[in-house]
Amino acid sequence: MSSQTVMQEQCLNEMMKGQVCRHPVKTVMVLGVAGGNGLEHIDPRRIERVYGVDVNEEYLAECAHRYACLGDVLKCLHADLTDEGITLPHADLVVADLLVEYIGCECFARVVKAVGPSYVSAIIQVNTDAGFVSGSPYQHVFDRLDSVHHQIDEDALSCTMTDIGYMPDAKEERLLPNGKKLVRLDYGC
Repeated sequence: MSSQTVMQEQCLNEMMKGQVCRHPVKTVMVLGVAGGNGLEHIDPRRIERVYGVDVNEEYLAECAHRYACLGDVLKCLHADLTDEGITLPHADLVVADLLVEYIGCECFARVVKAVGPSYVSAIIQVNTDAGFVSGSPYQHVFDRLDSVHHQIDEDALSCTMTDIGYMPDAKEERLLPNGKKLVRLDYGC
């Protein structure tokens, strides 16, 4: 994701800075936090709590290790977002970057409703070529993702969000060197 021909990791990091700094929030929930890319933009003088949520416990352990400097502000939560009985704490802002593609719009809406944030910010990938996995020496690692990946249309996501009471309030697009595009969609209620 960080190779010079892909640049996805760097772009997501820059975009996340805008996500967590845009609104005057005290609590943030990052869905699909993985290793914590972008958490360095959490200012503990402003943000009282950031929840990093992921289904992979090894990712959460690495995230907690990488961002030990956040101390008690960072709370890593092991959760399967596709579990219909999921219980998550409230957060003022939900951030979901390249996650909706794996759980789908309806599941994402259910999770947002469970958290009850004032703001939601999601980044989706728009594929301008044949596939969603960028060419790299590590491409084979992603071979089985086709079985869980959903191509997300921004209009469909916005319709789903509107249906649960969240109105679109900002959009940002970034082209990547490999021809793909990242689209940030922000919503407020």
